[in-house]
Amino acid sequence: MLVYETKLKGTKDQYEKLDDAIRTGKFVRNSIIRAWIDGGIKSKNDTYKYCKTLSDNPDFPWVNKLNSMARQAHAERAWTAINRFYSNCKAKIKGKKGYPKFKTFQVRATVEYKTSGWKLSEDRRYITFTDKFKAGRFKLSPNGDATRRGSRDLHFYQLNQIKRVRVVRRHDGYYAQFLIDHIREEEKELTGQQIGLDVGLNHFYTDSFGNKVDNPRFLRKDEKRIKKLQRRLSKKNKGGKNRAKARNRLGRAHLKVSRRRNDWVCKLAQRVIQSNDLVAIENLKVCNMVKNHKLAKSINDASWYAFREWLQYFGTIYGVPVIAVEPKYTSQNCSNCDEKVVKALSTRTHKCHHCGYVADRDENAAINILKIAKKQLSNTVGHTEIKANGRERPLFDWGNSIK
Repeated sequence: MLVYETKLKGTKDQYEKLDDAIRTGKFVRNSIIRAWIDGGIKSKNDTYKYCKTLSDNPDFPWVNKLNSMARQAHAERAWTAINRFYSNCKAKIKGKKGYPKFKTFQVRATVEYKTSGWKLSEDRRYITFTDKFKAGRFKLSPNGDATRRGSRDLHFYQLNQIKRVRVVRRHDGYYAQFLIDHIREEEKELTGQQIGLDVGLNHFYTDSFGNKVDNPRFLRKDEKRIKKLQRRLSKKNKGGKNRAKARNRLGRAHLKVSRRRNDWVCKLAQRVIQSNDLVAIENLKVCNMVKNHKLAKSINDASWYAFREWLQYFGTIYGVPVIAVEPKYTSQNCSNCDEKVVKALSTRTHKCHHCGYVADRDENAAINILKIAKKQLSNTVGHTEIKANGRERPLFDWGNSIK
């Protein structure tokens, strides 16, 4: 599946109607969660039936304005949250189980359509939303070239390949995301090179050849401006137009940081995949690591998880195995003799007193990561760790929001 995104250009009145559609989709989801809590929802089919109940209810006339398949899409979101909670309880995971919550107002929100409720023009430059909200026709790009997104062309795909359309509201406008039923595959010449990567904060990663990539620290670079905008927002009166404008400026500043970070990580991951025939990375539990409040901001700014996701995505496209190994003892064990050399986190040089091997701490860890990955690749169990060739999961989870 491919996800293409382009900006919607319309009038203020049209945007308000999109807001009504987004608010209705959220209402459908929250109503189903409420019905589940009250015991009225037992299965996924019950969520679909409840959509019909909501649309026929005269107390909620706005629900019937939303396209029926869009209501079903939001019912699926609600059931996904419910089913995830059941799965976590069954697996007896530690901590919170993810009990479904009600969605409240957020600037960033979405409404999702399936194969109806929208219509593309023949030249792929305009999209028309045909439900009873009557949002009308939108231009699909501010620069006038809606058919192209980078080097991609919507004319390349048939209309029946577009399985869903999502309208996303952000601080800087409204966007349309197209989910296209197409498997992207690219040819790649073998390089004969295999690489292990050890991510960090001083450097974004150190590979098994000793090469280091600097950490760009996008949030840290713009932190001064973001703090200034946060102070301005805190001084505005709640409920006022000036506060809404200040919140929008702050949101756009955060969007700029996240987009720069994601673009940099995406391009770096593609270069790594194109240059190697095997990529080994650490299976880091980032959600646990950010519990350290002294390092949480730096870890989130480094975006290790997004880097791994892009590696797996491009690994699928180019047919390169991407193997995630457990990070246990990768920094402590000697990559030359496999003996354990205990050292503190502040010790940045690996010195083995067994064989005399001396190397950078991160380079030693990257070599160990590659060695473990090769062992996993040589047996059947190791193939369960490969996400790239198995196509087990896409980069974009259509059930969750795309930042």
